[in-house]
Amino acid sequence: MKFLGGLVFTLCLFVLLISAKSTDVHYFSKKANYAVKVSGLEIDPYPISRGKNTTFQIAAATNEAIYGGKLVIHVLYFGFHIHSEDRDLCAEMSCPVSIGDFVVSHSQELSGIMPMVDEHKKQLMCITFEFSIVS
Repeated sequence: MKFLGGLVFTLCLFVLLISAKSTDVHYFSKKANYAVKVSGLEIDPYPISRGKNTTFQIAAATNEAIYGGKLVIHVLYFGFHIHSEDRDLCAEMSCPVSIGDFVVSHSQELSGIMPMVDEHKKQLMCITFEFSIVS
């Protein structure tokens, strides 16, 4: 049985096994000028299996140093909100993040939507992508 989910990352503070997949990303807001620009996303393993840890690695670049913030995770299935959690961005990666290229890696058993905000609650980037979950 396959389920489709949408995963949205909003980066504001701020890959690869045979089963990994490179995924196209789209910015959540086409009008926003995010400080973090995403160049790629890897999902491993792919397809995602229920009850197994999945790692999402986002290759990105910033034109300003990032000193702190949070990763806000919202999980949706078929448009229905089923889970939320906040994580310290500096627990997910080393802070401060210097100007230039960096990678954010997050592992979780759930699909979802993941916005991140900086220490001032400023949204620096938001992307969406699709993936499948198999049982």
